[in-house]
Amino acid sequence: MEAYCVKCKTKREMLNPQAEYTASGAPGTRGTCGVCGTTLFRMGRTPAHEGIPAPVKPTKQERQDARRKGRLVIVESPAKARTVGRYLGNGYRVEASVGHVRDLLRSQLSVDVENSFAPKYRIPNEKRKVVKGLKAEAAKAEEIFLATDPDREGEAIAWHLIEAAEIDPARTKRVVFHEITKPAIEEAFGQPRDINMNLVDAQQTRRVLDRLVGYNLSPILWTKVRNRLSAGRVQSVALRLIVEREREIDAFVPVEYWSIAAELQPEGSKNTFVAKLADVNSSEPDLGSKEKVDPLLADMQTASYTIREIKRGQRRRKPPAPFTTSTLQQEASRKLGYTAKRTMAIAQQLYEGIDLGQGETTGLITYMRTDSTYISPLAQQEAREYVTSVHGASYLPEQAPEYKTRSKGAQEAHEAVRPTSAMRTPAQVKDFLSRDQFRLYQLVWQRFLASQMVPAVYDTVSVRVIGQGSNEYLLRASGSILQFPGYLAVYEEAKDETVKAEGEDDSPIPPDLAEGQAQKLVELLPVQHFTQPPPRFSDASLVKALEEYGIGRPSTYAPTLNTLQQRGYVVREDKRFIPTETGLLVNDLITEHFPDIVDFNFTAEMEANLDKIAAGDANWVKVLSDFYEPFSETVEKAKLEMPESKAGPEYIGRECPTCNQGQLIIRWGRYGKFIGCERFPDCRHTEPWLEKIGVTCPKDGGDVVERRTRKGRIFYGCANYPACEFTSWKRPLPTPCPSCGGTLVIANKNFAQCMDCETQFPLDDVQKEEETAGEAA
Repeated sequence: MEAYCVKCKTKREMLNPQAEYTASGAPGTRGTCGVCGTTLFRMGRTPAHEGIPAPVKPTKQERQDARRKGRLVIVESPAKARTVGRYLGNGYRVEASVGHVRDLLRSQLSVDVENSFAPKYRIPNEKRKVVKGLKAEAAKAEEIFLATDPDREGEAIAWHLIEAAEIDPARTKRVVFHEITKPAIEEAFGQPRDINMNLVDAQQTRRVLDRLVGYNLSPILWTKVRNRLSAGRVQSVALRLIVEREREIDAFVPVEYWSIAAELQPEGSKNTFVAKLADVNSSEPDLGSKEKVDPLLADMQTASYTIREIKRGQRRRKPPAPFTTSTLQQEASRKLGYTAKRTMAIAQQLYEGIDLGQGETTGLITYMRTDSTYISPLAQQEAREYVTSVHGASYLPEQAPEYKTRSKGAQEAHEAVRPTSAMRTPAQVKDFLSRDQFRLYQLVWQRFLASQMVPAVYDTVSVRVIGQGSNEYLLRASGSILQFPGYLAVYEEAKDETVKAEGEDDSPIPPDLAEGQAQKLVELLPVQHFTQPPPRFSDASLVKALEEYGIGRPSTYAPTLNTLQQRGYVVREDKRFIPTETGLLVNDLITEHFPDIVDFNFTAEMEANLDKIAAGDANWVKVLSDFYEPFSETVEKAKLEMPESKAGPEYIGRECPTCNQGQLIIRWGRYGKFIGCERFPDCRHTEPWLEKIGVTCPKDGGDVVERRTRKGRIFYGCANYPACEFTSWKRPLPTPCPSCGGTLVIANKNFAQCMDCETQFPLDDVQKEEETAGEAA
């Protein structure tokens, strides 16, 4: 048999011919050149191939699999992708889905109520390029890991990624980590799992449920009240809470009452103390008016006073649990003045990672959407090491404390919100964080360390004083002294406006008191009081109320509060929510015609059903069916019976400059508020609704407002434009320049700069001055 020799450049006789098959299954013969010894090969079947098994030709899929290389990891955000990619290293490609990649269609209900509530999903136009890119990367990868957030929404995003990008489930695994640190990521990738469809079904049920409520109720409100309104399952309950509180305040009638205290001086002492009247003749006194108080004051003025009993003891004040989403939002509202939305946005930045000066991002806190107070043993051990080294062993409990989750129906076994490393103190990272980031990180770090420390110990004393006159008077005084600070060496909780602070009634007690000791009356201290209405809801108190009722979940609190403001149902004044006329009207209509939707128990029960779906104990189609059948009947009834209740126009106090006849009013359009003429459509004059930022224009004294360019970029300008052309890309501050009195703007995350003299000042100092001025006002 002859074959072409590449060395001899001619055909040569093949020595020692051997029949074989190529890798693709084609027959051929291999041998050597009889002249130069070069290997020869000739294609074609010969009799020698008989009896030799031909290899199985690989399928197209097998050839494609053979070409796949590397591992693809998909997360939600680019910032998270950079941090995770750095920890995983070579061999992994980390891409971001930039949030959700599929959702229900906006233009229609997108839920087939006749076919087991099957949702109809689509890829939004702005996400098509992202999905196309992920699909191409997934096709080339040997393995795909979906590392979306560790909650129901993250699980649903992972499932949507498989569906939208047509990712092969056989090559796909789900990984979950609660903090973006190297140990947590390595552990997660060492324990991959499949998509948990129970969690996906629970999230999908919530989405479908909210769509059924919103897309059925909102059109009714458009017809009966005004367009661009909306009604949601959770937001309607939150609105009800705000409206009912406002009406409780309006209906409140102050009731007069008095308190009587006596300043007493122990016999033979220069010290005095104050004791409060508790009983008159062993009964609670009626101190409802001055007429009832005056006879008691006259008698107490001449009474003799003696100490009957002194009790000394200790009180232990336990540390608070580490943060959950709810308590983080509450404490950030009370201590830092942050809204729930602002708190979650900053927490997201700290979770995804911050560049700490080494050109690499580091996750500073654990996942911030959680209702668990669980702390991992490793984190507890690190905290104990820090406390021992900095504060001493006396500040450390014998065993690491455990806290029980208080919220109803807490989801999944997440960790509490804590720093990823107790050793990374706020002082160490301050220079790399913005002021907001630093303050929130410091709050999380301090709360976590405090939760792992011993209680504070107070020495307490309580004194019972008897006054003898025409009546017998019992007066009480109590005091406490911090004997051992314990966790208070690190952190103290902000005062809850609805709860009396511990030790609030304490007063200094002289050390030289003794039982039976006579007391000289120095002065009687009668004070007139009037009962106060309950305070309006703040971010902190509203989130607390929603959590106590079991309404919503960690991921829903901030969006709910934000939606109420965006829809114009409430306004925020002095950090308190006040319902608008529209909000009152919508609440009354929903409460009357859809009582179940705003019923606290009904809403909490629905959340419990979602938890059952997540645990695999309930069928999501049945839960929706049980809800929708009576709900749809109520909807049809409301369409017929709900009265038309158009809210009155909101005048802004200016005449229309176009027609000079009508008044300008606030209108609502597709993109929110705008100003228009009340004579529309006869007059089509419109103006943008401008949000004031609390700064006076340096040119003409007008209000500086937030504006947007045609491409959506934010800038700041005078409200009197075009008469005044003051503008600034950087946000002006209300505090004047300490050097020249000019206008300060935020130059960067660390400094403010004067627009006139260009002097820079630490932003922290400027903002602290603003806060001090605000509190004084």
